[in-house]
Amino acid sequence: MQGCAYRSPDLSGLPSNSSTPAEGVRSSRKPKGEGHSRRAEILTAAERIFVEHGYEGATIRKIADEVGLSSTALYMHFSDKGEILQEICRQAFEQLLSSTRRITSQPQARPQDRLRDLLGAYVDFGFGHPNAYRLIYLTRPIEARDGAESAAQQLGPELFQSFVSVLEEVQAAGQLRNGDARQAATVIWAGVHGIVSLIITKPYFDWGERTVLPPLMIDALFAGLIEDS
Repeated sequence: MQGCAYRSPDLSGLPSNSSTPAEGVRSSRKPKGEGHSRRAEILTAAERIFVEHGYEGATIRKIADEVGLSSTALYMHFSDKGEILQEICRQAFEQLLSSTRRITSQPQARPQDRLRDLLGAYVDFGFGHPNAYRLIYLTRPIEARDGAESAAQQLGPELFQSFVSVLEEVQAAGQLRNGDARQAATVIWAGVHGIVSLIITKPYFDWGERTVLPPLMIDALFAGLIEDS
C-alpha cells in the first residue's frame, strides 16, 4: 500500500457559483438593460436560499428580492423554482465533469493514480461547492422530484462511469481483489461521498483538518479493494 494521499487536481480555473455573499447584503433593484448578468445572479442567490430555507421555503419572491428583481422579471429567466434548482445542479455537475474529463484523458498515468485523482477532484468539488453538493446529493424527495435528481440522473452516470472504467483497467491487470469493477466503484464512491457529506453537514463535530480524513478514507478503500495500490 503506497502511503500517498490523493493528488488534489487544480480546479482554480473553473467558475464557481457557490460563493456565499455576506449576510444581509442584497442587490439593488436592477434597471432594464443589465439582463446579461441576471441569470448568474439568480442562480447564486437561489443556491444559498435553497440551502438556508429548504426547497419549500424558497420562493420566487424571496429569490427575486435577493437579486433585486421583481418576481415578474425573474420569470423572464426561469419558469419556476424547479427549473432554477435543476440549472444549479446541472452547472455544478458540469464543473465537476470538466475536471474528471481532464483526468481520464491522461492514460499514461497508472489507473490507480488516475482513480486517486478522480476521487480527489470529487472531494475538492464537495468542499469547494458545499451548497451545490448539498443540493445535488443531500436533497429530500420533493427537491429530488423538482430538479436536483433529474440533473444527477442526466450527468451522474458519466461521473460514475469514469470510476468504473479506471477500475476495469485495474481488474484487467489482475489487481482488483473482488473482481467486479462496478461493485468496487460503488463502494469507493459511497465511502468518499460519506466522508465528504458528513464533514459538510456536521460542521459542529471536530473533524480536524478536512484535508486529512478523505485521503485516509481513500487509502483504506484502496487497501481493501486494490492490490499494489
